[in-house]
Amino acid sequence: MNGVEERVTRVLRVLRDDLWTLRADPLPPSVWLRWLPHGLVCLVAVGTALASADQLVDNYRLGVQYGLLCSVAQGVAVVLALWRPVPAWWLSTVVTLVAALGARHQMLSDRPMGTEPWPWTVSGIVAQSMVLLLLALRVPTRVSATVLAVTVFATWLAQGAIGSTEYQATGALAVSLFAAVLLLGTALRGRREARHQLVEQAGITAEERARRTLLEERNRIARELHDVVAHHMSVISIQAQVAPHLVENPSDELRENLEGIRKNALEALTELRRVLGVLRSENPEDPHGLGAAGGGAAPHAPQPTLDRLGALIDNTRAAGLDVVTLVRGKAPDYPPGMQLSAYRIVQEALSNALRHAPGSQVRVEVNHDRRGLSLEVTNSRPRGPVRSSPGAGHGLLGMRERAVMLGGHVAAHPTLHGGFTVLAFLPKDGTALPPGEDTGPRVDAELIFPEPRPKPPTAEPAAGSPSGTPSGPASGPSAEPPTGDETR
Repeated sequence: MNGVEERVTRVLRVLRDDLWTLRADPLPPSVWLRWLPHGLVCLVAVGTALASADQLVDNYRLGVQYGLLCSVAQGVAVVLALWRPVPAWWLSTVVTLVAALGARHQMLSDRPMGTEPWPWTVSGIVAQSMVLLLLALRVPTRVSATVLAVTVFATWLAQGAIGSTEYQATGALAVSLFAAVLLLGTALRGRREARHQLVEQAGITAEERARRTLLEERNRIARELHDVVAHHMSVISIQAQVAPHLVENPSDELRENLEGIRKNALEALTELRRVLGVLRSENPEDPHGLGAAGGGAAPHAPQPTLDRLGALIDNTRAAGLDVVTLVRGKAPDYPPGMQLSAYRIVQEALSNALRHAPGSQVRVEVNHDRRGLSLEVTNSRPRGPVRSSPGAGHGLLGMRERAVMLGGHVAAHPTLHGGFTVLAFLPKDGTALPPGEDTGPRVDAELIFPEPRPKPPTAEPAAGSPSGTPSGPASGPSAEPPTGDETR
C-alpha cells in the first residue's frame, strides 16, 4: 500500500504543478509574420467578448453588470493565454461555469428558453477553443490531456449532473471541438520541437565535424613531425656512436657519456616508433597520413623538404596545369619542420587548383628574406566547367594549422577574375611578427592572369637546375621578368 500511496501522491503532485501555476509562458513571435498572430488573437478576444455580452445579457438575462463582467472576463482569458495559458484556461472555464449556472437559475425561475445553447455558448466555445489552442502550443502533452479531462468533467458536471431541461445541449459538440483543437495544438507543438531539435542536432553535428576535421589535420601534422623528430634522433644515435672513433685516445668519461647519449637516443627513437605505429594504425589505408595529396608516398619514405618542390611542380604540370615558378632570394638553412610545412602548403594549394580549376594557369612564388619564408600560389579561372570534387574540404584548415604551429599565418581568397590565391608566411625563428608588419612581397594576382592565355612554350632546362624545370619564366604579356630573381 505504501507504494500505491507514493505513486498516487506523486501523480497528484505532478497535477498540482501542472495546473496550479501562474508561471509565464509567452507565445514567441512568428518567424515570418512576427506579431501578426498576437494581433489576431486580440481581435478574437474583442469579438468573443462582444458576442458573449449579447448572449449573456439579452438571451440568458443575467443582467447588464453580471453579463458584462462575465463577457469581459472571457475576452481577458483569450488575451491572457498569450502569456499565461494555464491561468487563462482556468479563468475561461470558471467564467463559463458561472455563466451557465446563472443562466440555469434564470431558466428555472423565469420563462423557458429551450432554443438557447447551454452550458457552452457559441462565443464561449470560440473563446475556450482559442485558449486551449494557445495552451497546447506551449505546454507538454501531459498537461494538455489533463486540461481536456478537467474540461470534459466540468462540462459533464454542468450538463449531466446538475443539468436542466430548458436548454439546447452543447456539451458534446464543445468537447469534440476542444479535443480536436488540443490535438491540433499538440501536433503543431511537436512539429516545432522536432524542427528545433533538428536544427540543434545539425549545429552539433557541424561543430563535431569541424572539431573532427581539426583533429584529423593536427593528427596528420603530428605524424609527419614525428617522422622528422625520429630522423633527428637516429642522427644523434649514429653521431654518438661514431664520435669516439674521431678522437684519438678518448677518455673513459667521454666514452661513457657518448654511450649514454646513444642509449637515450635509441630509447627515444623506440618510443617515437611506437607512437608513430599508433598514429598510423588509425588509417591503415593511408598510414603516412598524406591523403590524396601525398602522391602515393611510401610509409617509410623521408618527409619532403623544399628541395623537392621542383619534382612536385613537374608532377603538377604532368597532371595538366600550366605552372610558372618564381624564387626570390637565397634559401637559408630552414628547420626541417618548417620546410615540411612549406612543402605541404604548396602541395595542398596545387592540389586544390587541380580539383577546382582544371586547365588553369598557376603561379608559384617562393620568397626568402631575413624574416622568414613567404609563399604565394595563385591560379586563374578554370577553362571549362568544374566537376564536383570528392575532396574532404579541409585543405585550407590544414594549411592554417601548419602555419600557426610555426608562428606564421595563411590567407586565402578568390581573385576578381574567377581565380584563387593562397598566401602564407612562415617566420624563420618561429616567432609571429607584430600585426601589420609586412611579411614579404604580394604579387597582384589580377595582373598575373587577367585573361586566360595559351600554354607557354617549354624552355630548355637550366644548367645545374636541381629539378630540371624550365629556367625562365613563361612567355607572354603577363609574365614578369625575373629581375635579379632565380626562377625554376
